[in-house]
Amino acid sequence: MTKRSKEIVYTKVLVLFISIKLLLSSCIQHDKKPTGLASSKSADTSTAKVMDAVDKSNIDLQKSLADTSIEVLSEKDILLNDKLKRYFSLSEFHSMLGRPDSIKLLSDEEPCTNIFQEADRSTDPQARYLFKNGSRFENLGDKVAIEEIKFSDGDFIVFRNRRLNKHTTLDDLKDMFPNAVKKIRAIEVPGEGKLPAIQLREDSHNTSDGHINIFVKKGKLYALQWWFPC
Repeated sequence: MTKRSKEIVYTKVLVLFISIKLLLSSCIQHDKKPTGLASSKSADTSTAKVMDAVDKSNIDLQKSLADTSIEVLSEKDILLNDKLKRYFSLSEFHSMLGRPDSIKLLSDEEPCTNIFQEADRSTDPQARYLFKNGSRFENLGDKVAIEEIKFSDGDFIVFRNRRLNKHTTLDDLKDMFPNAVKKIRAIEVPGEGKLPAIQLREDSHNTSDGHINIFVKKGKLYALQWWFPC
């Protein structure tokens, strides 16, 4: 290689080195967020982290469905307050439970999935949540379905002639669902923090992608929730 060729190669290497250094410096500056912007988004970030934690916990729990020894809590075996199946009419809601304590449109809550969603997975603009005694119901037209039962304000369920309410203990649940209780773990619950949760299958053939979460608080039955992945 001639002296001239060596000078050209050296110059090219030097230019390349300087370009890489400038590029790295630019990336570092770009990644630095202004303090004001980070502060203004802190609340949204916190909420997102909570929801991510909820989704992750449920997905981790979902993996245990491969274990067919986990007990089944079929909706056909459940009666809310010993009167209502999971699906019923709006008129039955009013006659059995009275007027809802509050109502929210699903479009305001923006759930990633819902019980009465359209075939294209869209949400009917008239779909709404009905809240009664802390429990949450989904409603569209004259159709109502239970989404979550809170036991702390008096609601209860009857499952195979056994009454489950706010006095039901973890030992009682262990007697009914021994295999599921062995896999109990904590799930992040918005507004509650982490609560012990028991996962049950919806059907014996595992045809459903969802599962049922039973939450325990201070050693007693707290809530029952039908969960379905987005």
